[in-house]
Amino acid sequence: MKENEKLQSGSESGTMLVLENITKKFGDFKAVDEVSLAVGKGEIFGFLGPNGAGKTTTIKMIAGLLKPDNGRITINGFDLAKYSQNCKQQTGYIPDRPYLFEKLTGFEFLQFIASLYDLDPEKFNRNTDHYLNLFDLEDWRHHLIESYSHGMRQKLIISSVFMLELPFIVVDEPMVGLDPKSARIVKELFKNHAARGTAIFLSTHSLEIAEELCDRIGIILNGRLRTSGNLAHLQQEAKLEHSDLEEIFLELTGAYELQEIIGALRSEK
Repeated sequence: MKENEKLQSGSESGTMLVLENITKKFGDFKAVDEVSLAVGKGEIFGFLGPNGAGKTTTIKMIAGLLKPDNGRITINGFDLAKYSQNCKQQTGYIPDRPYLFEKLTGFEFLQFIASLYDLDPEKFNRNTDHYLNLFDLEDWRHHLIESYSHGMRQKLIISSVFMLELPFIVVDEPMVGLDPKSARIVKELFKNHAARGTAIFLSTHSLEIAEELCDRIGIILNGRLRTSGNLAHLQQEAKLEHSDLEEIFLELTGAYELQEIIGALRSEK
């Protein structure tokens, strides 16, 4: 099948992301162990797990920053290993730590990102004005990034992804460093973009955010996908009907000792 035919085939499918038994090892340590899942277009998929469970390693493989040792990743019908450039052109990545080019101004950084994705100049001007104003960065657009606070840097990199209007966004802890106003704006942006068909793969430690935003949730534990589904499915899996996501998460990840720790802390008061 020719590449343009593959693009048409992928665009007609309702699925944006498919992971098929992906595995990643670092020495003898298996960080991700045969993880399989799928994310549909217009879906916000939450990816949860304890520290060290394999979330960030999985995200870096999806973003093309790491290669899986085994398995296959498909984005919008394209095999990431074979069509990496095409996959990356369709994927926006918001990392948990915004390492940016500090000697660029905020506007220059946005211009740089736009050039990587061949963003239409008219769309660039319209979208940069919109997001810089939305995140209160308009007065800072011509200041060097080295003068930005952590929260401002996070808002800048979020703006750089949203301005591209891509079909797929990968997000690792998007709310870190954001003030309550900006965090609320980001949540509404996720909802709006998903409503327009954008698929969002969202990793977060905030169970409240996951419960509010996500259509489905996958829980990874010790490198393996423990379960995935909507809240009702997770409640059934955990045998905790009518429970919130926090209780379900603790049950499914085996954090039974938490009750003892909480009890001990309360007894110290």
